Amino acid sequence: MFGCIVAGRLVQTNLQQVDVNKYVFELPEAQTINHIVVFLLGTNPFEPGYAATVHLLWPNKSWQLLGMLSNDKPSAIFRLKATPGSENTMVGPTAELGISIEPIQAIEQQMQQQQMQQQQMQQQNALVPAGQQPSSVSLQSAKQIAERTLQSLYDYATSFATKPDASMGMFGSGAPVQVLPVKVFEDWYTSFLRKLQRNPATTMQN
Repeated sequence: MFGCIVAGRLVQTNLQQVDVNKYVFELPEAQTINHIVVFLLGTNPFEPGYAATVHLLWPNKSWQLLGMLSNDKPSAIFRLKATPGSENTMVGPTAELGISIEPIQAIEQQMQQQQMQQQQMQQQNALVPAGQQPSSVSLQSAKQIAERTLQSLYDYATSFATKPDASMGMFGSGAPVQVLPVKVFEDWYTSFLRKLQRNPATTMQN
């Protein structure tokens, strides 16, 4: 029912059924794989209301969702990334390509979740200086981001500061204090979130 092609290799049709509606391709020397194509052979289309998810399993890792196949999308190409350190092993690891036939509504939900996770990762990466991995963001970088955010708030808020007058009771006219409307902080917060959603990198760098 399914076939796959690793770029630079022959077509694989050695599909193994491991459970009801679940199938696996073994991918030897997986560290050398850059792209893989998965497709329906065309002999048995999906039943109405069904499609398939495509997953990748590296040794000692969890299954990773790559994408989906359906009667409307009978083939897909995926770019794979080797696990850290796998390129240095003497004998390349064997990964597994898993295919699971499921109701199409359940698959669409999984794809939506995957898309949301990818968007979140992109936003997180946008906050990281160029050439630096997200997990290696230093305390100094975090400190700089916090300082810029607080400076933005201070500059915005103080532009609305006014001196109190006699009508303000205990503060009294001429007291060495300034007052700020609470709405100033609400407006800054709303504006800051809007900028952050529109362009995270530029917002945190300015």
